[in-house]
Amino acid sequence: MPNQLILLPGWAFGPAALQPLCEALSELAPDLEVVIEPLPELADAGAWLEELDRRLPQDSWLGGWSLGGMLATQLAARRVDTCGGLITIAANPCFRARPQWPEAMATDIFDAFHEAFRLDPEETLKRFRLLCSRGGYDPRTLARQLEVSQATCSPAVLDAGLQLLAELDGRGALHGYFGPQLHLFAGNDALVPAAASDALRRWMPGIEAELLTGASHALPLERPDDVASMIWAFIKGKVI
Repeated sequence: MPNQLILLPGWAFGPAALQPLCEALSELAPDLEVVIEPLPELADAGAWLEELDRRLPQDSWLGGWSLGGMLATQLAARRVDTCGGLITIAANPCFRARPQWPEAMATDIFDAFHEAFRLDPEETLKRFRLLCSRGGYDPRTLARQLEVSQATCSPAVLDAGLQLLAELDGRGALHGYFGPQLHLFAGNDALVPAAASDALRRWMPGIEAELLTGASHALPLERPDDVASMIWAFIKGKVI
């Protein structure tokens, strides 16, 4: 059985944002090697998947938070026979709404955010951290934790990540990957509507999609023990 889980962080964040989840998983499953891989630091959005495919080892489980989960989905579809399973956390198949997937961020809101980032990256990143923590039990503390976990990337790299959030449509990849899938959503998420969980279950009845009530978009940092328990229970159920 694959004994390695690779996790990718979300947009604008480094591996530190997933460290609490990594530690919780290591306590639950000492035989499972959990590796947090940073997102590519490339200004060319079209090169991110190629970079990850080249860098990440085969024969592992793939997972990620938000943009990291969307990228993991694309990689799993590329590696149909060499991916043990797919796990996403607060990751919508489409981050930016489209006619066939309205359970996402409205296009005008996303486009305004993207434009604001190009005009003032620092202020927009601060706003983004507040959005990630909104709906959490202690949003102020969570926002401070997110600030510490923020990646030190150039605006050009972060802009490429926003382009991916706008363009990626994971529905085809989810249909094309036949391995086990677990998709975790947060009930109070200010960036990925909770309705995306039900929409995904309706669209692909065979997969597992769970909603953690009372949690923010920063789900793996806010509720690492709960997320770790659900992930490990899912992995055990598929490999034992």
